[in-house]
Amino acid sequence: MKDGHVHSHYCLHGSDDTFQMYIENAIKAGIDEISFTEHFPLPRRFEDPSPQKDSSMDVEELEKYIKELQIVKKFYSGVIKINIGVEVDYIEGFEEKIKELLNKYGKDFEDSILSVHMVKYSSKYYCIDYDKDSFGELVDILGGVDKVYDLYYDTLKKAMNSDLGMYKPKRIGHLNLVRKYNKIFPYDYENNEKLEEVVKLIKEKGYEVDYNISGLYKEDCKEAYISGYLYELIKKYDINLVYGSDSHNSDNIGVCEAYINKQ
Repeated sequence: MKDGHVHSHYCLHGSDDTFQMYIENAIKAGIDEISFTEHFPLPRRFEDPSPQKDSSMDVEELEKYIKELQIVKKFYSGVIKINIGVEVDYIEGFEEKIKELLNKYGKDFEDSILSVHMVKYSSKYYCIDYDKDSFGELVDILGGVDKVYDLYYDTLKKAMNSDLGMYKPKRIGHLNLVRKYNKIFPYDYENNEKLEEVVKLIKEKGYEVDYNISGLYKEDCKEAYISGYLYELIKKYDINLVYGSDSHNSDNIGVCEAYINKQ
C-alpha cells in the first residue's frame, strides 16, 4: 500500500512532526511506500496570496529537505520505500519560473504531484482553499459558486497543458479541491461540462490522480476529493488513482476505510 501525498515539518502551515514520526506511523498502518510531497517553492517574483504567506518553503529549505530525506531513505532502506518528492503549485503566468526551478532540482525528485491551489482573475491571484471567508469573497467577485468551479477547472486544464519541463509531475493533486467548502457553498458539479473536459485531458495526457482523503476530515467538506460524480468519471476513463492522505501531521498517516471500500 502506498501513500503518495505526505507533508512534513518543512510545511509552514503544518506541524513539527519529524520524518521519522510519519514513517513509523506509516509502517504501523501497513504502508510499504510513502512519498513526501512538500510544497515546492513558489516561483521567483510571485507574491504568495495566502494571508499568512505560508504556502510553501523557500529554496534554502528545499535544499535542506532533499538532503535530510536522502539520509532518512538510507536509514529505512529495506524497511519501507521512501520517495523524495514535492507538490508543485501551478501558477498561471509563471510557467517559465516554475520550469527553471524544476530544471534545477527535479533530478532529486522521485514521485511528485501537480496541484492548483491558486487561481488568477483580472490580474489578481486567489487561494481557493485558505478559508471559507476567502472562498466566499471569490464567489462574490466572480458572481457565483459555479463561476469559481469554472475558473478552477479551467486553471486545471492550463496546468496540464503547461510546459513545465521534463520534471513536471505526472499526478494531479487533490482534484476537486474547490469543494473544500461545499457544505457552506453547495453546488451540483455534475452539471458542469468542464469537469469531464478535465478528466478527458487527464486521460489524454497520461496523468495519475491523487485519491486525496483529507476532505473527509474538513468540517465544511466531509468528502474525499475524488468522490461522487467525479469518481464515476475517473473510473469511466480508466484513470489510475494513487492514495494520498495529504497528512500535515504524523497522526493522520493511515489507510482510510473509505478508500479500501472503493477498491
